[in-house]
Amino acid sequence: MDIKKTFGLTIKNMRIELGLSQEALAELTGLHRNYIGSVERGERNVSLENIVALSKGLKCEPYILLRDIK
Repeated sequence: MDIKKTFGLTIKNMRIELGLSQEALAELTGLHRNYIGSVERGERNVSLENIVALSKGLKCEPYILLRDIK
């Protein structure tokens, strides 16, 4: 599987597990809702700064978001 799609699926699953909408996660991270959607679809090559922002919004350490990437 493509690493961007794997990363996006991890973000989506964690967001849903926390009961957050894309809009709510966007507000928590300071990122745009459309950006969150494109990350979840594996369309973005996410920067380190945004990985950290996403991890804060999802209340986890950044490495957790990368755990399924092989």
